[in-house]
Amino acid sequence: MKKLAALIALGSALSFNAFAQTAAPAAAEKAPTAQQNKMKTCNTDAGDKKGDERKAFMKSCLSAKPAKAATQQDKMKACNADPKAKTLKGDERKAFMKECLSAKAA
Repeated sequence: MKKLAALIALGSALSFNAFAQTAAPAAAEKAPTAQQNKMKTCNTDAGDKKGDERKAFMKSCLSAKPAKAATQQDKMKACNADPKAKTLKGDERKAFMKECLSAKAA
């Protein structure tokens, strides 16, 4: 009876090990992360730069933050600052603001 239990345990361990080995390569084939994509882009942009020049470029490129999307409040400020908006009144102003805000979003 002990031998049978030992054989079952050994068989289970071997089958688990075989499963773990086949599952590992699938995990290694993940899509690149945002940082990896950024590194690829910076490497491409670096081109023929060498030495300290390349190092400085890569440092600034990799540390650069992505551009912040304009908020609705920012769009309103920009449209209100337009000289044309200051001269319009009523429905004309509404139409202008609608067009301006939709154009800035696109």
